Amino acid sequence: MSCCDLAAAGQLGKAGIMASDCEPALNQAESRNPTLERYLGALREAKNDSEQFAALLLVTKAVKAGDIDAKTRRRIFDAVGFTFPNRLLTTKEAPDGCPDHVLRALGVALLACFCSDPELAAHPQVLNKIPILTTFLTARGDPDDAARRSMVDDTYQCLTAVAGTPRGPRHLIAGGTVSALCQAYLGHSYGFDQALALLVGLLAAAETQCWKEAEPDLLAVLRGLSEDFQKAEDASKFELCQLLPLFLPPTTVPSECLRDLQAGLARILGSKLSSWQRNPALKLAARLAHACGSDWIPAGSSGSKFLALLVNLACVEVRLALEETGTEVKEDVVTACYALMELGIQECTRCEQSLLKEPQKVQLVSIMKEAIGAVIHYLQQVGSEKQKEPFVFASVRILGAWLAEETSSLRKEVCQLLPFLVRYAKTLYEEAEEANDLSQQVATLAISPTSPGPTWPGDALRLLLPGWCHLTVEDGPREILIKEGAPSLLCKYFLQQWELTSPGHDTSVLPDSVEIGLQTCCHIFLNLVVTAPGLIKRDACFTSLMNTLMASLPSLVQQQGRLLLAANVATLGLLMARLLSTSPALQGTPASRGFFAAAILFLSQSHVARATPGSDQAVLALSPDYEGVWADLQELWFLGMQAFTGCVPLLPWLAPAALRSRWPQELLQLLGSVSPNSVKPEMVAAYQGVLVELARANRLCREAMRLQAGEETASHYRMAALEQCLAEP
Repeated sequence: MSCCDLAAAGQLGKAGIMASDCEPALNQAESRNPTLERYLGALREAKNDSEQFAALLLVTKAVKAGDIDAKTRRRIFDAVGFTFPNRLLTTKEAPDGCPDHVLRALGVALLACFCSDPELAAHPQVLNKIPILTTFLTARGDPDDAARRSMVDDTYQCLTAVAGTPRGPRHLIAGGTVSALCQAYLGHSYGFDQALALLVGLLAAAETQCWKEAEPDLLAVLRGLSEDFQKAEDASKFELCQLLPLFLPPTTVPSECLRDLQAGLARILGSKLSSWQRNPALKLAARLAHACGSDWIPAGSSGSKFLALLVNLACVEVRLALEETGTEVKEDVVTACYALMELGIQECTRCEQSLLKEPQKVQLVSIMKEAIGAVIHYLQQVGSEKQKEPFVFASVRILGAWLAEETSSLRKEVCQLLPFLVRYAKTLYEEAEEANDLSQQVATLAISPTSPGPTWPGDALRLLLPGWCHLTVEDGPREILIKEGAPSLLCKYFLQQWELTSPGHDTSVLPDSVEIGLQTCCHIFLNLVVTAPGLIKRDACFTSLMNTLMASLPSLVQQQGRLLLAANVATLGLLMARLLSTSPALQGTPASRGFFAAAILFLSQSHVARATPGSDQAVLALSPDYEGVWADLQELWFLGMQAFTGCVPLLPWLAPAALRSRWPQELLQLLGSVSPNSVKPEMVAAYQGVLVELARANRLCREAMRLQAGEETASHYRMAALEQCLAEP
């Protein structure tokens, strides 16, 4: 067959069997077209390439363009199969005078027709052609060659059809399609707009895998899009606002891209816009805030004005959306505005290197207060049927971020909402528990350009913990939280979260938010111990909590990098032990002895004697492990020393146990080896408290202290109470 015949076959094939022309025909049936049946038979019986080409020509004459339905396409495939297109795609020799791409063009045309059937688009014989097809996207050739352009169109049709199958995106990514699409777009090859559209689809379907396979190429596309966005003066900048969020990498965004994106957003948001123009810009800004915090905003007056504008616009949008009744809330836009408000909260509370000046902070706090009032109003209207919706979770998240920093304003409204918040957190916690999905907790709500799913599993409690920690200090909110059962819920939550840190779990992959949540729970319980001791004594959940603390501390104090959590657990356990001292679990059981031994280890290892150059006497100094966290730790340490002191007279077995640990002797030895001037008065008071109670509780302790020069040390440090106690028989 001549080259002209091949070209004609390709063109006629497109007229009759290209996927783009394969629209279903109404009431089409094979039995009504006997000529087509005869030609299909000839196609099936063809013995060589020439006969197959001739049969294809006959088939296309029998079927007019647009008259092929799904069944007919399938019959054509059954007649042709994959063998013929495979040979067309891989042949390296074309007839004399025929361009080498004509055979491949016909092969791609056949595949494009077949791929219009989803079942065939997912066929292994199509999937294994992906590496070949991707080479056609960037192949060099005459850009005005109609056959070549048609082949590229058919290639995009094939790849798009594959992408629409369940596992198609994974196969495309593995086959190098992402890099090829990036290169086609960046090179402005024919069909580059189709390349961008397919890239968008793949990123939406499998973002992580795309970036893993083709990060350099995707970053190159991001640079190009960002530069276009910064320069755009027409409506294309609004279209780019919608595209760019998809191309932000899961890791670091290049600094030059951030500069271009911020500059482009500043020009857009600084102008008077309609909502359809402004909303994509707000969503892009929210994605940048979610990914980079405030690092993408330049320092100086221009950056501070831009940030103030962002937060102001977000607050206005939230109020307009949530205060007006009867209007449909654009949840994706408002969720983006929440992210910008959260950025504003962070910057308003930042003491060092904040982008905002104090007058700007005061103004923004006032504006955000009004927006938070609208959020509270919205949440008050939420019924039980909406509690699993992602937007409700997003609204609770921004409220939690606000309450973590500010609880004095809107106090009345917050107190009115507390019962709902407790019920909401309880519902999400219990349903997660029933679904056996406890290990997957949501710490942040992703600001996604795609629509969220029907439900959003979330750890609402972790979002609310900081605010509840502040509220449990105040009488009114604390009473509401207790009445609604928050303490019992928090105990269950703490125990469940603690399981995630147990030896059976891989703590190396545990997010930091889990440990931070445990620490915040401890702070809430500490508040309750101080302000509502009767609750600790009567609620059985705190007995379970005490048992967990006693069982966990011995191993926790031995773990590197978890000193702050150990401090929280030790101090909380010591304070609770004073209230639960009559509990059988604290009467010298192995668990209670192990806990107090670990608590003594935590309290005793905080300070060491350190030699100083040019001096014969050492000074009292923090031990290396405690130095880096002492700012967060010292209050807990002093409270723990006080709590241990209070436990000694309540637990008769504790003083002998402390003596066996040699803590009182080593403490006196430490004080005797350092200069008294290096020990601060509050440290002297804490040490004296423990030594006095141990001496009073046990005669052997007094004798051991005397043997360790206790009276002399007490005199040096002016510990009158200890000196008097040791002077007694």
